[in-house]
Amino acid sequence: MEYMEFKGKTKNDAITEACRYFSIPSDKLEYEVIDEGKAGLFGIGMKPALIKAKVKEEIQQIKEEEPVKLVESPEIASVREAAANIADIDVEAVSKKFLTDVFAAMDMTVIIDAKYNDSLKSLEVELSGDEMGVLIGKRGQTLDSLQYLISLVVNKGTGEYIRVKVDTENYRQRRKETLENLAKNISYKVKRTRRPVSLEPMNPYERRVIHSALQNDRYVTTHSEGDEPFRRVVVTPKRDANFNEGRGYQRNKDYNRSYNKNYSRGAKEYNRESNKTNHDFHSEHSENSSEA
Repeated sequence: MEYMEFKGKTKNDAITEACRYFSIPSDKLEYEVIDEGKAGLFGIGMKPALIKAKVKEEIQQIKEEEPVKLVESPEIASVREAAANIADIDVEAVSKKFLTDVFAAMDMTVIIDAKYNDSLKSLEVELSGDEMGVLIGKRGQTLDSLQYLISLVVNKGTGEYIRVKVDTENYRQRRKETLENLAKNISYKVKRTRRPVSLEPMNPYERRVIHSALQNDRYVTTHSEGDEPFRRVVVTPKRDANFNEGRGYQRNKDYNRSYNKNYSRGAKEYNRESNKTNHDFHSEHSENSSEA
């Protein structure tokens, strides 16, 4: 695996961002500090810290240079300490126990279904109950945080890395389909206007969905800009031999004729699906609270 660059206000913030991106604990992260960053005075002259990082390989040759120092935030350290005495763990039982304690602290009743596949080294956790909108959070941020914490717990003391997926009511698949529809409609818009379009800030997983959806598009290309948590995907038109700044793609007349019809229909579908995905759980929660 090649190194990727991550930024943060401090070095620790950059390390935490890398751990979140790869969904791994810090002891499985290999990184090098490129720039320690600079705090500045009242925010003036501030410069973010920059590191390059990758997931550690399970088997590595011993290097002669000084080993990489691993730094943990206090929050991550406390989670790791809670799992410190776990050896040869029952992955399903440990994940259920951890989530049960979390939901008890939140005063929530949640049904937890955890299934571990030993051959694939993967754990899938399905949550169900009456208040799933609270667990999903804005664009799935709370669900992602739970997934990250469970990954820290079950990977403590294990020889091989266990991938964790946490979902509820098929939210992740529905969100993925919404993002793919968004990507398609943005592609239409960029093709018509021949101007780049910048999407709203997204987490790494959602950005990958957009990139993947448009990677084979003949007329647009994608890249990411900005620093976390405000990093976003930008969709731009391809400039190839058939592209003209004033008239677009001259050899794709069928596409141009059908654009307005397809874009209008696609935009309506995306808006309807996006609203449903982002608000249905929260609407249910509000109705339940009113009835209570």
